[in-house]
Amino acid sequence: MAQFVDFIVGMFGTRAIEIIAVLCGLVNVGLIIRRSIWNYPFGILMVILYAWIFYDVRLYSDALLQIFFLFIQVIGIFTWLNARDDDGLVKPTDLPLRAAAVWVVAAIIASFALGHVMATRTDADFPYWDATTTVLSVIAQYLMARRYLQSWLVWITVDVLAIGLYWQKDLTPTAALYLIFLGMAVTGYLNWRQSMQPSKAAYA
Repeated sequence: MAQFVDFIVGMFGTRAIEIIAVLCGLVNVGLIIRRSIWNYPFGILMVILYAWIFYDVRLYSDALLQIFFLFIQVIGIFTWLNARDDDGLVKPTDLPLRAAAVWVVAAIIASFALGHVMATRTDADFPYWDATTTVLSVIAQYLMARRYLQSWLVWITVDVLAIGLYWQKDLTPTAALYLIFLGMAVTGYLNWRQSMQPSKAAYA
């Protein structure tokens, strides 16, 4: 994969890698909205490419995040394989309120801690901003792998923060991608919530 990235950069420049990652991201999220397990191959390629991109522009928290994403993508494949309905689509579920409260507190603490480390130990740009998007992305990806509907709400928050961050770093295609992701996250939330209505009615 490293040789492939080097080849593309040598032929077309760094922006080409970013555009490929953007396209993979769009396909990935589109398939997630449709609750299709085929989102994962595109997601894996996207995170590998973005690990290189973020390291190159000194967004180290985001670069580390991609490594975590790669691990979670693999876990997600097996989780989704074992949680599909008769149509082969994954079945979403609700995150308990108490668990949601724990995640909120954990996000605040972890964002501050990671931001402090990045601000004092590295030359990272926008350390606390970057750290917050990183922590929330970790939580969102984990909740997504566990099929929780509320993962989309976390992604909406991440997208809003990421648009400004990547615009500041002149990652214009990526900022545009996250603007599209924002709309897709809203669509994903509504789609998943609607898919849960029949099952909820059945137990009413």
